[in-house]
Amino acid sequence: MSFTEHLHQGYRNRKFDIDKRKTEDFIDRFFRFIFFLEYHRCSEIPQIEERLERFKTEFKEILSSVMKGQEAVESDVFFAKFPKIYRKLENDARYICENDPAAKNMEEVMFSYPGFFAIAVYRFSHELFKNNVPLIPRIWTEFAHSKTGIDIHPGAEIGENFFIDHGTGIVIGETTVIGKNVKLYQGVTLGALSVTKDLANEKRHPTIEDNVVIYANATILGGETIIGAHALIGGNVWITESVAPNSVVFHRGLVTVKNKLPVNEPINFVI
Repeated sequence: MSFTEHLHQGYRNRKFDIDKRKTEDFIDRFFRFIFFLEYHRCSEIPQIEERLERFKTEFKEILSSVMKGQEAVESDVFFAKFPKIYRKLENDARYICENDPAAKNMEEVMFSYPGFFAIAVYRFSHELFKNNVPLIPRIWTEFAHSKTGIDIHPGAEIGENFFIDHGTGIVIGETTVIGKNVKLYQGVTLGALSVTKDLANEKRHPTIEDNVVIYANATILGGETIIGAHALIGGNVWITESVAPNSVVFHRGLVTVKNKLPVNEPINFVI
């Protein structure tokens, strides 16, 4: 088989005819619209309603590429649940603002925080994932991943008031469960101990209970691993076993500080 024939066969066998760029562009524009980030203000209610209807129509077209005949129903379900998702995101933004000394106001969080963008795209994607919508949830979350460096699988279950600070390098696996009022810093991995395909339907990723703080570059692995409520996980730790509530876990390394000048270096001076 020639390479041209191989490509031809690939296109013939492709399951979905979906426009990836259009799908990514939709969630990017929708995010900017609903969080007031567009340059031109939508200052009249009829204008807002008209924009929302256009987004609904566009969303149905995208859905039709992966679930023909069901797109209208799925779109209606999504937009019916949208106010509840939106309130969660407002609470996320408020929680970030209240807990980050560098945040001046919620508008700054919405405009500029990559963690908030990644959380928003995750929450939209998670709703579709729960309803078994193919492909679109992963396209959306991987788009957010490419923009922010934050990788959240749409299958993860994340409670209210979620705070990602800085964010670069965070990985949250498919079967992760995160409670309320949880804070994550950059480089945190909530991953699996094993990645064999036969475990696809098992819980492979940890559970993080309410009010947990996990500092930079901590790695927490395994579906049976539970980080108890109010625990504080220090930076650079490696955890594969459960941690009791109210624990403080930290890595004790040896850091040596010395003067870089040679010992007994003579004093150079001129008279």
